[in-house]
Amino acid sequence: MINVGIIGSGFIGPAHIEALRRLGFVQVVALCDGMFAGAQEKARQLDVPHACASVEELLAYPDLHVVHNCTPNHLHAEINRKILRAGKHVFSEKPLCMTPDEARELVALAEQAGVVHGVSFVYRQFAMVRQAASMMRAGSIGRLFASHGSYLQDWMLLETDYNWRVDAALGGASRAVADIGSHWCDTVQFVTGRRITEVMADLAIVWPTRKSNVAGNQTFTQDENAQYEDKRVTTEDYGSVLFRFDDGSKGSFSVSQVSAGRKNRLTFEVNGSERSVAWDQEIPQQLWIGHRAQANQTLSDDPGLMNRDVADSAHFPGGHIEGWPDAFKNMLAQFYRAVQTGAMPEAPQFATFHDGANVMYIIDAIVKSHQQQRWVRVEQ
Repeated sequence: MINVGIIGSGFIGPAHIEALRRLGFVQVVALCDGMFAGAQEKARQLDVPHACASVEELLAYPDLHVVHNCTPNHLHAEINRKILRAGKHVFSEKPLCMTPDEARELVALAEQAGVVHGVSFVYRQFAMVRQAASMMRAGSIGRLFASHGSYLQDWMLLETDYNWRVDAALGGASRAVADIGSHWCDTVQFVTGRRITEVMADLAIVWPTRKSNVAGNQTFTQDENAQYEDKRVTTEDYGSVLFRFDDGSKGSFSVSQVSAGRKNRLTFEVNGSERSVAWDQEIPQQLWIGHRAQANQTLSDDPGLMNRDVADSAHFPGGHIEGWPDAFKNMLAQFYRAVQTGAMPEAPQFATFHDGANVMYIIDAIVKSHQQQRWVRVEQ
């Protein structure tokens, strides 16, 4: 058995635990949270045998092999440093850190530690996304012409929608781009096999001031008697980005957390010389395939219809619903196969610290491009 410790028990920590338990050869032995009483209660609820009062206590847990960093953004870099210095395999929530300098440092530390390292970019693990990537590798899409799409949500639509991510000190200098645009960039780079090398961005803040509930950050609750305080907003609600790939092909994407009715809609389309493919996360079991001289197709995630090299990412016969938790399981299964061998694979299909750093460089370039209103090269 592989023994795992989890740091952080908000929305995403339990999602990690649920996916890990589905693997069958991993056991979560310890949970750490900011307040010890909270860690004890969450450990009891999730049937985790040990609660820790600090990161240091968790890292000292006997025979601990892997640590998952599921904390808020501003804590990622320092906790990832501690995990690496302890010599543990590490799986970090995104973003990897808050700045490009931190990203470079963490990649170097991971290489020096010789551990398996991963970042939670989950959308590349959906069966139909992996099918699109397989088609690209096989040449059936042809030469890449362009890619475009969006990632739209509505959870920050109202002036009274407030969350720790709005605070740049906690969430980072970018919000919509860093929070969801990062997923879009990783997904499209994975599908196309190309790197985004230049960007031109235009970002917007639709609520320069938001109203924060003084009783706490209850983003999705309605309270007629709530009392609010004004909070200045410096991070974007919406953004549009033009970009160039390393092969000279081009594309664009938009991100929004204020698009009414869009709950979690990541979409992309890849246009090639032979055909196009398009995918929508809200109908994840379908891949649209576009043709010039024949009828378009809709491929479903039936393992028998998929390319053989990716058919194992669909776990049930066609017509059985698979979604985000199954993609999450795919991601962790790939990561833990590497942990079993004790070394990083030559061509990992899960996102690594290198991928996490690359996305940080893209985010940094997008922020600079908006500030300077010009094309900006992405650091490599």
